[in-house]
Amino acid sequence: MLYNKIGFIGFGLIGGSIAKVIKEKYPGTEMIAIASREHTIAQAYADGLISNETMLPLTAFSDCDVLFLCAPVKVNVDYLMQLAPILPKHCIITDVGSVKGDITQAVAELGLTSQFIGGHPMAGSEAIGYDHSNAHLLENAYYILTVTDDFPHEQLADFSTFIRSLGALTLIMSPSKHDFATACISHLPHVIAASLVNFVQENDFSDETMKTIAAGGFRDITRIASSSPVMWEQILFTNKDNIISLLEDYKKAIDQTITDLKTDNHKDIYDIFEQS
Repeated sequence: MLYNKIGFIGFGLIGGSIAKVIKEKYPGTEMIAIASREHTIAQAYADGLISNETMLPLTAFSDCDVLFLCAPVKVNVDYLMQLAPILPKHCIITDVGSVKGDITQAVAELGLTSQFIGGHPMAGSEAIGYDHSNAHLLENAYYILTVTDDFPHEQLADFSTFIRSLGALTLIMSPSKHDFATACISHLPHVIAASLVNFVQENDFSDETMKTIAAGGFRDITRIASSSPVMWEQILFTNKDNIISLLEDYKKAIDQTITDLKTDNHKDIYDIFEQS
């Protein structure tokens, strides 16, 4: 499926990476974008990626075939409300957010369910911003697509084929299943990593011994703690019911480990590591 004009609202790591692989695979496709920083647009134009050299009004997106919403979750919803009256009926609206509940509800309230495909590329980095984007980010990565029951199957098949042509592996599921799954395998680990980094800092010695000797293992499990605070604040509050439930279950697992240590339960402690 060839889309002639594609727009991006937000142009950081994910938006920039998607645009770069589109330019590589479909060099004739026109792309336009807006971002939170004027410098980002100027750089993307200089790179030959987008056709606009400066920021555009939202009306410039009124003839797009596909619109990628790549801003933080709540910002995407705000933009969608402004864009809804001007987008053509044939335009596929999609996002790249880590939570689908809020935006799926907003789409329904705006009467856009027949145009919206939720998207979540399961690729990324603790690094943020357009400067870190690259054309290989989606390569062999799962790209989750979410739709409601009334979305046209043919359009979903076409868009899925397009995403696969960019090197990703598509996986289709409901918005609610997506939000629970990502709460478990992405949102919970980010909370744990950030909490662990802060915990170590608060308990470090005055000469920062712990910071000095923190080796590969600590860095491996806390790397994601350096992700965008703005983005993760919004993710947690837009998916809070799932995250609260999982945190409560995780707390029970930690409490059980404490009990096992207090009671010298070697078998259960061994089993934790053997099973994992």
